[in-house]
Amino acid sequence: MTTRRVNDSDGEITVSHKGPITLIGINRPAKLNGFSGKMATELGEAFESFENDANARVAVVWAQGKHFTAGVQLDQISQWFAEGKHFAPEGIADPFDLFAPLRNKPVVAAVQGICFTIGIELMLAADIVVAADDANFGQIEVSRGIFANHGGIIRILERAGWGNTMRYLLTGDFFDAAEAFRLGLVQEVVPVGQQLDRAMELAEKIAAQAPLAVAETRRIARKAQRDGWLAAIDDFGPKQAEIMKTEDAAEGLKSFAEKRDGVFKGC
Repeated sequence: MTTRRVNDSDGEITVSHKGPITLIGINRPAKLNGFSGKMATELGEAFESFENDANARVAVVWAQGKHFTAGVQLDQISQWFAEGKHFAPEGIADPFDLFAPLRNKPVVAAVQGICFTIGIELMLAADIVVAADDANFGQIEVSRGIFANHGGIIRILERAGWGNTMRYLLTGDFFDAAEAFRLGLVQEVVPVGQQLDRAMELAEKIAAQAPLAVAETRRIARKAQRDGWLAAIDDFGPKQAEIMKTEDAAEGLKSFAEKRDGVFKGC
């Protein structure tokens, strides 16, 4: 595993590699991993590097210390919001998967402790979320005179329904891991301390699959969310025909016939 790490008072986003898995870490535990402007920029850069790394198949987003993140450092970030800026540099892969260029590769999030505001939006932009049983969530922007503008509103709504979404977004109330699981915001709840290990297990399973098929599965699912089922259905036949021309599809057929796991190259 290789790691880039620089310590300073504004925190940092770390990038590590374990085989085909990229680990993107939030590292500012002394400030409950609250995001500084520097960290916001580094987060986008980390996702861009992951997307462009030919050897990387899946990312795991995690955090140092007891907490995922207490949110953003408003004295540094409020001006961004006043200017209508997105919480990531323009023109590179969006960690929140809202603006082009959208992500192509899957992401698993491992959360623990406090997970507020931008933390919820970052985890909901992932494809799978593993939460420690001590996780405590809050989409509390309304208590600060603003609203959740990085995907929290729409993604909680699509998972939890109108009433459940308004229940928490309009009150700013906190909720625990069990409630997050009930709402569909997290997919697994594990004992505290095991969240990263479980996220890595899931990432390893994803990394073992055919990368082009994984990417196409994500793309069509996102298209259904954005443009509706009929638009996504139109892609089924043509895109499957394209996939069938790949070496990985040939390997999939061969491994099926030979009753073994496929070994995929992403081509």
